[in-house]
Amino acid sequence: MAATNSISVVVLHPGDNTAVAARDLAAGDTIQAAGHSVRLRESIRLGHKLAMEAIAPGAPVRKYGQTIGFALAEIAPGEWVHVHNVSAERFSREYEFSTAVPPDPTPITDRTFQGFRRADGRVGTRNYLAVISSVNCSATVCKMVAQRVRESGLLRDFPHVDGVIPIAHGAGCGIQYGGEYHQLLSRSLGGMAKHPNIGGYLLIGLGCETGEIGYIVRQEKLVQIASLGEAASRARPITLSMQELGGTQRTVDAALHKIQELLPRLNALRRETVPASEIILGTNCGGSDGNSGVTANPALGIASDLLVACGATTILAETSEVYGAEQLLTRRARTPEVGQKLIDRIKWWEWYADVFGATLDNNPSPGNKEGGLTTIYEKSLGAIAKAGSTALNAVYLYAEQVTEKGFVLMDTPGFDAVSVTGIVAGGANAFVFTTGRGSCFGCKPTPSIKVATNTPMFERMRADMDLNAGTILSEGRSIESVGREIFEEILRVASGQQTKSEQLGYGDEEFVPWPLGPTL
Repeated sequence: MAATNSISVVVLHPGDNTAVAARDLAAGDTIQAAGHSVRLRESIRLGHKLAMEAIAPGAPVRKYGQTIGFALAEIAPGEWVHVHNVSAERFSREYEFSTAVPPDPTPITDRTFQGFRRADGRVGTRNYLAVISSVNCSATVCKMVAQRVRESGLLRDFPHVDGVIPIAHGAGCGIQYGGEYHQLLSRSLGGMAKHPNIGGYLLIGLGCETGEIGYIVRQEKLVQIASLGEAASRARPITLSMQELGGTQRTVDAALHKIQELLPRLNALRRETVPASEIILGTNCGGSDGNSGVTANPALGIASDLLVACGATTILAETSEVYGAEQLLTRRARTPEVGQKLIDRIKWWEWYADVFGATLDNNPSPGNKEGGLTTIYEKSLGAIAKAGSTALNAVYLYAEQVTEKGFVLMDTPGFDAVSVTGIVAGGANAFVFTTGRGSCFGCKPTPSIKVATNTPMFERMRADMDLNAGTILSEGRSIESVGREIFEEILRVASGQQTKSEQLGYGDEEFVPWPLGPTL
């Protein structure tokens, strides 16, 4: 994405009639950019938009070279452009399938990282042992087990194990047996058990739940410890039932006994040099602002393109935040079938929102709007920049195992915890999370690199942010240079460097499977 930076504002496309403030601007300032000279009629905050030319009532408001909404009244040059004078009406978008499939990037074959090679061939960036709850009723027990291990100091004897983590949640019963949500929850839990960053796991249930452990094991074809050798890969998973064992304390004791057996085997694993093609990168934006699509997201797109050139995978998600920009992705779809699968998910989302009396343009959130985002179309056009510029190779359902290389999309909601849970369950072994307002987030077992979109927020929240893409505006750095910085950080973190969220202990509470459908 080419951007014209005139120090004060950024014009993202020659066809735009708006510019984005690169810093706080005062009323009366004269702004010159993209062949226009306008005098500000009011103060414009960082990340917010101003009109660079007159926009008639009902005329399209344009950013990124695309329509992001329609003027509710005449907007004069130099006037603030936001929710008070722009509406997000539904408008017709023409879908073209595979008409602009980009050529594959020049291969990069010499980049590596230090990862844990599993018995099934996949590679982990971390080496955790997971205690997985099949239902909310066993969630407390799973947390108790992990806490007991931490408090005991047991892990000091196993330095190559990153930790014992609970995978706890609030679902697992009151659902249609074998129904869509049951299958989704099973995929989510099975995906965590099979995750390349999980070296071993236990499954703990109450015993009478709808989301029974046996269903998960059968549906997801789970093995005991898929990463601990051929013999283990043929064994049944370790499963514990609170009702069969006699309650809370006996289940905790039994789980601790099993963990003591497993830890030496996990600790025997060592990092080794593996090609960067083994990276499966998840991407998400949360607490977005008007600069998300100007700095951090397009910079992450550069990193995504570099990973694709390495033969790796990058995952775009948040379908409700692709809405309004999907027509750009269908043109890049590797095949018309891939493009149609994306449109099928968009149509499903329109139906799903309507069933509950909601609308997809209810997004952006109040915080997003405070940061300068006006409509869902604007937010989506900035959000898809995370995926870079390569061909869209596949579209996956929520928490489905990602096996395709290159740029793929997973159907998830926009809510951070729910979206990231699906992506991680799908196998992402590294994550980049862009934020403009300052989201504090991590999701074990996958390390999450947080990238700030603007320098003022980065300075306020240094303890939570890993990288600052705001330097694109505050220091005049190129999007390409920041994108390469993100790429290098991904390889360092994949090799074991801790992220800020890991240092702060985030990740035990962020497993939130998508609560799809009715609770019975």
